Amino acid sequence: MCTYSVCPSPKVSDTVVEPYNATLSVHQLVENADEVMCLDNEALYDICFRTLKLTTPTYGDLNHLVCAAMSGITTCLRFPGQLNSDLRKLAVNLIPFPRLHFFMIGFAPLTSRGSQQYRALTVPELTQQQFDAKNMMCAADPRHGRYLTAACMFRGRMSTKEVDEQMLNVQNKNSSYFVE
Repeated sequence: MCTYSVCPSPKVSDTVVEPYNATLSVHQLVENADEVMCLDNEALYDICFRTLKLTTPTYGDLNHLVCAAMSGITTCLRFPGQLNSDLRKLAVNLIPFPRLHFFMIGFAPLTSRGSQQYRALTVPELTQQQFDAKNMMCAADPRHGRYLTAACMFRGRMSTKEVDEQMLNVQNKNSSYFVE
């Protein structure tokens, strides 16, 4: 079972029971979920405010980001591609220990709801944005920890060779952030 779990934030909502619900649900997620995509309202709010320059982000704006991330993660289930995969294969390759199945989502390119502007990005630009702390949908800075595993899913026209080279480049350049 794959879940997309949203952690509450006092910046977005002041509902008293949200922190209790989140805390009490962690045990169930550890024991009963196979993959947990961690989303954080504070990080989503910061993305809307700082990156997308929205003055008063709404739940609709936060939900747009979540929808884009969920759509990107499940693309391999809905469309054919060069490296077809599914959530089970993702779990097998990303989870080194059964209880460590909590994932941080880094998403690129970030666009606001209703945005009509599109700019073609290169593979290095997309990769750099994916690993940037400002694009993480969880309020944790990955530079203060280590990646046990990582997976990047790309959509669009690009060569597998270019993606492989870029991923190797990221690992070599940031080797101190990856567990050996």
